[in-house]
Amino acid sequence: MPDSFFASTKNRKRKRSVSTAEGAGGAKKILRKGKSSSQDTKLTNASARRGVRGAVDEELNSDRTDSEDGGIDDIDLRADVQPETSGDEDEDETPAEKRLRLAKLYLESVKDGLAEGEFDAAEIDRELISERLRQDVLEHSGKVHLFVADFYDFTSTSPLRCRGHRFTVTSAVASDDAQFLYTSGKEGTINKWSLQSGKKIATFYKQRVSKGKEKALPQDIQGHTDEILSLAVSSDGRYLASGSKDRRVGVWDVEKDEWVKGFGGHKDSVSSVAFRKGTQQLYTGSFDRTVKLFDLSVMGYVETLFGHQDSILCLDALRGETAVTAGARDRTIRFWKIADESQLVFRGGGKSAIRELLEGGVFEGHEDEEHVNGVEVDGPKSNKGKERIKERKYAEGSIECVAMIDETTFVSGGDTGSICLWNTQKKKPVYTQTLCHGFHEIQSSTEGLVRTPRWITAVASLRYSDMFVSGSWDGDVRFWKLDQKLRSFSLVGSIPAPGVVNSLQLLVLPKGALDNASWREKEQLSPTKSSVQPALLVVGLGQEHRLGRWLSVKGEGVANAATVHIIYPRT
Repeated sequence: MPDSFFASTKNRKRKRSVSTAEGAGGAKKILRKGKSSSQDTKLTNASARRGVRGAVDEELNSDRTDSEDGGIDDIDLRADVQPETSGDEDEDETPAEKRLRLAKLYLESVKDGLAEGEFDAAEIDRELISERLRQDVLEHSGKVHLFVADFYDFTSTSPLRCRGHRFTVTSAVASDDAQFLYTSGKEGTINKWSLQSGKKIATFYKQRVSKGKEKALPQDIQGHTDEILSLAVSSDGRYLASGSKDRRVGVWDVEKDEWVKGFGGHKDSVSSVAFRKGTQQLYTGSFDRTVKLFDLSVMGYVETLFGHQDSILCLDALRGETAVTAGARDRTIRFWKIADESQLVFRGGGKSAIRELLEGGVFEGHEDEEHVNGVEVDGPKSNKGKERIKERKYAEGSIECVAMIDETTFVSGGDTGSICLWNTQKKKPVYTQTLCHGFHEIQSSTEGLVRTPRWITAVASLRYSDMFVSGSWDGDVRFWKLDQKLRSFSLVGSIPAPGVVNSLQLLVLPKGALDNASWREKEQLSPTKSSVQPALLVVGLGQEHRLGRWLSVKGEGVANAATVHIIYPRT
């Protein structure tokens, strides 16, 4: 005879599920209303009144759930509104009514932020507000919307040179309002410059650590104790983040010019730091192969992301909850989806005969390739290849740098001198441009003239536009233009940059930001008919690479300095 416990399981499950559903529904209503249990009658009447609008609410909620990430629904309409004005919510308010109310509050906040007594209401309504809303919608869409590369003139620029470091400049970044410039060097100091006068206004020095019995704890040291490798400025210009070889992430309050906090946790050098645009969320990449996320609004650690098999050399992020990293000799680029706790892996590197053999392939199609581990050697040619044009290929050994163009498109540079264009919809590069900065030639006593590609040391993009820049040590920073379909890119110009380019930054110059700058040429201040704003290019230069001493570049004009260029639109 079967046990009564197993015989009654079905009925007991059915009864419990019904009661649970009723209890959950009642709890939801009570929590939403904020009422006590003595007001059950009012709750029932309110739910009956909303029964007519139930289908509409359900449809609105489903549409909002199915919308793509980064759409207009993700715009925080309460970002610029005071808390007391946005907290008044009606009990019977539908999602559509709530969104309309928040939109009106957002418009009022835009008016308050733009109208400062110098514009009349008609002009604000017609131009300023519409332009602000259009820009917000385009940025939140996460797609390229600025096609401006054809409008810039790259022929003549008079840069600002900031020389204040004893050794190589490892990073140089400007604030979004183009008021200040921050540079770091291998000697372990950070300099703050005024972009109006071009003068140094503050210095954050390297800290000395005592080696005696009273050795200072890491949390008590007000600064870095080793070389600084990377810098990043928050969108509001309040915080400066720094990554160092001392395994710490430094946070500086640049309004007060003082140390705020040092985050530990990394087990090796912190090679790259980046802020999420419009927030105080900070991403850090390290030689320990991990990515860490910090929230500076509460000065706390959030989480750690794992996946790379080698050191992380570069990291970049935009407005979305995503980040992209370059993994050096694991030859992968990883696109991190923070909210989903997932990652997309993109494998770089060109094919070669050696790699095909290691991966279990054959040498088919590689018989006539002159390939010696990425090094081109001038030597005797075989008789078999006399009548054929030999194709030289270079196996990519390391991916050095990466930069996001929009939320789904990014570019990377490696030690083969190639720049690859990537899209999150494809695992392979959409387009690859080889030998972007030419060859580095060395005269060998045994092999003759040995030529190796100059690797790409830095890349940066003008956010959400069709223009990006790349640097090496050939003496130029090169500008590249994406095509309309984001399928390829081409060279459109270059500017001189003597030395090793260790960092690049490209941003839109705010209107009137540097009109009173002492180093800016007066004839360039004349108004132009172009609707395109000038761009600001920040270049960190040095005689050595920021991560090592594999090469030393010396010559006329080569110095450990940061240069700031204004790229003007054509008249």
